[in-house]
Order: sequence, then structure tokens, then C-alpha cells
Amino acid sequence: MGVIEMLKRTGVTIAGKHAVVIGRSNIVGLPVAQLLLKENATVTICHSRTVNPEKIVSTADIIVAACGQPELIKGSWVKEGCIVIDVGTNPVDDATKKTGYRLVGDVDFAEVSAKAAAISPVPGGVGPMTIAMLLKNTLESYKRINGVTTTDVTAEEKKE
Repeated sequence: MGVIEMLKRTGVTIAGKHAVVIGRSNIVGLPVAQLLLKENATVTICHSRTVNPEKIVSTADIIVAACGQPELIKGSWVKEGCIVIDVGTNPVDDATKKTGYRLVGDVDFAEVSAKAAAISPVPGGVGPMTIAMLLKNTLESYKRINGVTTTDVTAEEKKE
């Protein structure tokens, strides 16, 4: 849901676009693919057994990377002007960091950002959006359970 919200908030038209989801997990890959289908995208799923994934990814208007492989998707894989949502969070060794590692996504940000029209950062992209969507869903559940509607808030309460 966070991925779809990010796409919509950036003004991306999903309907009619070719979306490639890299990863088929029950947690991210398959649900995102279903949500993209619901938004009328044409969806292709690539996974560890996909033959020549670079060729498939290179045709995508929208790329959702959720494969758990640090910086797997390179600039040569993507077409100019694509939209990239990087769901991956992978620790890689980095002796310059206090922790001894840094977090990178499934997309090589430096390479892909040169070609993409938009790309989500790691960290700081999908993670915070996921938290925001959890809060939104919690509020919606509260409203449903308690029969609260937006018209229940009076003009006086809005001023406070």
C-alpha cells in the first residue's frame, strides 16, 4: 500500500503502465504486484529463476525492487524516465561507519538515479511511508469501529 501511495503522491499514472516487480515474497513482491494490477498496470514479476531479468526490467515504466540483493539493479537495466521504488534494505560492510556497515537498497542508486525520472532512497523512502500507512490504517480502523465520520468534527473543534 505504501508503494502505491508513493506512486500516486508523485503524480505517476499507474494505469496502462508496464510495472516490473523484482521479488515474489508474500510480504512485499506478490502483494505489490496485486495492488499494481488493481490500479490497472500491466505487471511482470521477476525472481531468482527469471531468465534474463535485465531485459525484462529494461522495458518497465515502473520498477518495484524487493529482492533482497544489495544494489542488484544497475543503470544498464533501466530505461530512461522510469519510476523506481526501492523496497530493499540491505546491510553492506563499510569500515568508515561507526556500526561497520551501511544500508543500501536493491537498486544501485548512483547508477539508476541518472536515468530514472524518480527513485526512492534507501534508507528514508519506503520505510517511513510504510509507517505512515500503518498509522493511516490504524486511524481508519478506529473511525470504523467507533462510527466516526469526518462530519463529526465541528468547526469549533477544528479551531482548537
